Amino acid sequence: MSDIENIDDIPVDHPKSAPADRATNGPLDEAEANPVRPYVDLGGVKVLPREGLHLRLEVEEGTKRVVAVGLDYANSTLQVQPFAAPRSSGLWHEIRDQIAEQIARQGGTTTVREGSFGPELLAQIPVATPDGQAGQMRLARFIGVDGPRWFLRGVIAGEAAADPVAAAKVEDLFRSIVVVRGTTPMPPRDLIPLRMPAPSSGGPTA
Repeated sequence: MSDIENIDDIPVDHPKSAPADRATNGPLDEAEANPVRPYVDLGGVKVLPREGLHLRLEVEEGTKRVVAVGLDYANSTLQVQPFAAPRSSGLWHEIRDQIAEQIARQGGTTTVREGSFGPELLAQIPVATPDGQAGQMRLARFIGVDGPRWFLRGVIAGEAAADPVAAAKVEDLFRSIVVVRGTTPMPPRDLIPLRMPAPSSGGPTA
């Protein structure tokens, strides 16, 4: 009887959240990707170059560690981060709730809606003006996909946060990303290491 009484104490394993066609249309695992495509290798992710795409690496000041990949495309920005995840359960349900709580603490609002990749957060995030005044709000979409032993988070801002035409282009860009989980044991939620591209794969080309 005690097991039943303590059932609320058992951690809940949330199912993975991903499009039904993820394994064929992306975001892809390294094992699912075409090895001859000309990807830009950034360590934990590979990005397929396309015309008009500009790539930025976001670096943590103190450690100089690359913590995110920024992609400027279709008058929009897409920030992506790959994380280690359990083999069988998903992270997006829990991480989505935490993002919503964090934005609420900042004075913003979030709405959960069904998007191209499953549940996503549409957020209004307060932005300080140059003189430090509050009041400006920025629209952003938080998307997430649970893959095999990894979780890929994306943040979409700019035109693709609201305009369907730009959104379709940026969603296709997110689909084209390949996650390289590697074989090193990592705790769930740890950022999969990112790095500068090798000079030979230097960046997006037309």
